[in-house]
Amino acid sequence: MLFPSPLAEGRLLRRYKRFLADVRLRDGRAVTAHCPNTGSMIGCAEPGSRVWLSRSANAQRKYPHTWELVEVDGGAMVGINTGRSNALVREALQDGVISELAGYASIRGEVRFGHEGSRADLLLSDPDGRTCYVEVKNVTAAARDGIALFPDAVTARGTKHLRELTSVVEAGQRAVLCFAVQRQDVNEVRPADDIDRRYGETLREALAAGVEAVAYRAEVSTVAVRLRTRIPVVCP
Repeated sequence: MLFPSPLAEGRLLRRYKRFLADVRLRDGRAVTAHCPNTGSMIGCAEPGSRVWLSRSANAQRKYPHTWELVEVDGGAMVGINTGRSNALVREALQDGVISELAGYASIRGEVRFGHEGSRADLLLSDPDGRTCYVEVKNVTAAARDGIALFPDAVTARGTKHLRELTSVVEAGQRAVLCFAVQRQDVNEVRPADDIDRRYGETLREALAAGVEAVAYRAEVSTVAVRLRTRIPVVCP
């Protein structure tokens, strides 16, 4: 996924009200940017961090800038825009990167399914009726020793999605949880049990029922973000 125009570099002043961030740009101007991430952004929202913003061409937007990237301790670049994760996975599918999901004829997004009013991020299908429901999760949090963690905040919605994926498998169809890891300094993904134990428990139950889980790590730069490398999902 290429950024459509050059990103503006700055320093994070503060992130607040979940969806807002104040940033001082390199030319000295302070701007308020949209923060497209509903999580806690552990380790990714430290004041003083180098950040990069995109700018919308829509003159009607109240906040034309959108926070896209942050440089965390250790120098790794992290993509914090969760709104891009579905597009990253779709692009990786079309490029043949995610081999586990190869071979389907069509890809549809935001398809209603399940008994709890969910939407599948992606529905893969073939003319013969073969289908695969894909739930995409953006990963930005990391712990010691190169371990990525999900979620970074309690997510009742994420737990509901796991239940829905389990129901898909029980109905004889395929369901896959795909972690889009927008940082290069990690080598595996684990459930963040200390943050949301219920999510971790439900994830393990879903895997035991036949839901599949894959994780792909992105190459992140100020020019583009692309999923490149499969890393393991570990549930000790």
